[in-house]
Amino acid sequence: MSKQAFVALVTCFNDDETINYDATRAQVRRQVDAGNNIMCAGTNGDFSALTYDEKVRLTEEVVDEVAGRVKVIVNAGMPATFETLKLAREFDRIGVDGIAVITPFFIACTQDGLIRHFSTVADAVETPIYLYDIPARTQNHIEPETARRLSGHGNIAGIKDSGGAKETLEAYLEVARDVEGFEVYSGPDHLVLWALQNGAAGCISGLGNAMPHVLAGILNAFNSGDIAEAERQQAIYSAFRTDLYALGFAPAMVKRSLFLQDSSVGASREPALLPNKTQDDQIEEILHRYGLL
Repeated sequence: MSKQAFVALVTCFNDDETINYDATRAQVRRQVDAGNNIMCAGTNGDFSALTYDEKVRLTEEVVDEVAGRVKVIVNAGMPATFETLKLAREFDRIGVDGIAVITPFFIACTQDGLIRHFSTVADAVETPIYLYDIPARTQNHIEPETARRLSGHGNIAGIKDSGGAKETLEAYLEVARDVEGFEVYSGPDHLVLWALQNGAAGCISGLGNAMPHVLAGILNAFNSGDIAEAERQQAIYSAFRTDLYALGFAPAMVKRSLFLQDSSVGASREPALLPNKTQDDQIEEILHRYGLL
């Protein structure tokens, strides 16, 4: 079975901070043309700055633009199970391919609390649920044993690991090896190929917003058995990541690098990292170095 790349799509904004749906649709087309699937309303999509109604409309617009050409996963996770359920039911109605549920943030959860949270959402919809672990942002971590327990739920299809540690990713992959049908998607951009080689179903990458064809190139080369080419593309991807992320908060750097390629994506909603000329000059130099400007 072929491995799949998803791009954690940016949400585009107008100057008044309303969502620019036309520009967002253009970014969807760009990713589809490159051969990448879409995850919307995730960390790189500024989901925490979007209202409930905006998330629903954003998902409708993305699904409409994709028109079945690639897969769409959308993040429904919120601090309370109540709102997560409401969003998941809306996304179920719209007809996405998967619903990611980021761990609750601000509210400290026990592992038993996480099991109740994810199971309740998975019970309520027909669309497959994907656990979404990013402890640096939520302060809640899905322990591998918790993932194993949840993998037995008939509607929990896998996990997106954005923790950044090989050890945790390997522990999730061990669950996938033991539980048929449980998929692991790697989030860290520098581990795309490593994860594929160790059994991941694919990746969900934010950096792919700025470098879609290289991300697709890693997956295409791997799926065709050309490991040397996959390694070459991964080396480019990892080097770009190192250079870009050294300048600041990763999602903000991805969005700014994309803005400097295409200003229609707009800035993120306040309080976002404000750009400055020195930083923009540094990003532009990186983009020129990698042939993106």
